[in-house]
Amino acid sequence: MSYASPESDSPADRRPRRRLFAVVGGALAVGALAGWLVVEGVGGTGGGTAAPSVSASTGDVRSSARPAPTDPSGSPSASDDHRTGRDATATTASGPLRGKVVVIDPGHNPGNVRHTAEINRQVDIGTGRKECDTTGTATNDGYAEARFTLDLAHRMRTLLQAQGATVKLTQDADRPFGPCIDERARIGNEAKADAVVSLHADGSGTGNRGFHVILPGEVRAGAADTRAIVGPSRELGERIAGNFVRATGSAPSNYVGDGTGLVTREDLGGLNLSTVPKVFIECGNMRDSKDAALLTSGAWRQKAAQGISEGIVSFLRG
Repeated sequence: MSYASPESDSPADRRPRRRLFAVVGGALAVGALAGWLVVEGVGGTGGGTAAPSVSASTGDVRSSARPAPTDPSGSPSASDDHRTGRDATATTASGPLRGKVVVIDPGHNPGNVRHTAEINRQVDIGTGRKECDTTGTATNDGYAEARFTLDLAHRMRTLLQAQGATVKLTQDADRPFGPCIDERARIGNEAKADAVVSLHADGSGTGNRGFHVILPGEVRAGAADTRAIVGPSRELGERIAGNFVRATGSAPSNYVGDGTGLVTREDLGGLNLSTVPKVFIECGNMRDSKDAALLTSGAWRQKAAQGISEGIVSFLRG
């Protein structure tokens, strides 16, 4: 998601919000960067397609600093492997993740742009109120974040189902807009998910590059109480970050997280209202031309799906 989504700061608030970010320990920062350097040395960010398998051996954000286009139609193309109308929940009978439930939360919805009044209404996030959802951001060429997140979610669903997991999507462009950020959290809670990952791409300034994983901070206010999920969510986030570096060759963000690829926030309803382990991942910055070239590449998106899925598998298998 970009930093203009319902689950992030407004453009005017983006820079001051940095002081809310908690830095993960130095050891993790060194490990994440070391992993990135190894990947860069071996192969960089080449465009080969990842194998359709997941290894278990490794172990609500607002978006952009610039607003999304008024018509980021977001309508997925045939190459996006979009399967409208499919049941968002599916189970594979056997595999190492049999009995595990994973909820994938594709940020935003391609239809949000046509329902601005509905998505602008305020919802309770425990610590305050925020917009139900936003349109998300887009690349300068108009490739919408909502289209990116759906394609990535479909790729992840295939990989995780192959491991035996039951996979549920919070939305599959099968509804006019939304769901709102509070409902997105509720979907994971009601599914009793073993892990939830919310997929986004950022919309920061040119030159800001790299991915970051957003972890829930300790929040106890109103309907929000994250104390039970802070620890396991951190572990989930660390495993995703490490595997994302290895699979994609992308560096941790150069503009948040102090090089760790990890950020803690307490202002996101999707995290605040979760009662199950959950993280967000900003896969790159759609407003930077180099990151945009990756995000719009199907081969790179397969690598991203592989990295995130391997992180989930590693977390679920302990």
